[in-house]
Amino acid sequence: MSSRSLVVSGLCVVAAVAGAAGLPRRGSERDRDASPVTGGATGEALVTRVVDGDTAILSTLGRSRFIGVDTPEVFGHRDCFGPQASAFTKRTLTGLRVRYEIGAEPRDRYGRALVYLDLPDGRSFNEQLVARGYARPLPIAPNTRYAERFARLARAASSAGRGLWSVCPA
Repeated sequence: MSSRSLVVSGLCVVAAVAGAAGLPRRGSERDRDASPVTGGATGEALVTRVVDGDTAILSTLGRSRFIGVDTPEVFGHRDCFGPQASAFTKRTLTGLRVRYEIGAEPRDRYGRALVYLDLPDGRSFNEQLVARGYARPLPIAPNTRYAERFARLARAASSAGRGLWSVCPA
């Protein structure tokens, strides 16, 4: 093989590898995040991975953010009670089949599906986060259907000193 042929072959291999590296894998989170979702749609999904306290990867939707709640951060900087909130979500949801409802606004600016999650026993996971003190309410219109309920649960959790309310400054 001539040196010119070797160079051309080498360039082809480099181009193929570089091109493939930039493409999303078939079935990857990135592929599913772009799938269309409709506000109000419901379905079932497997929680394949928990990202943090208020975000998980759902088998049918990809990266999904829980509506109406905000858990403390664990990435970039760790907020008070962030690791505990993330651990609770991981313990509760990882590998679980859940029901979801897409919010009136189906995706956020980061492309995540916006969801209300129900556990297999019918309890709302979004409510559980607030009631147990792992999250504060975060109403963002138009996804505010349960905002008053979340606010009541947060007041009760705060009064009882549950979760973040017992250790984090207001």
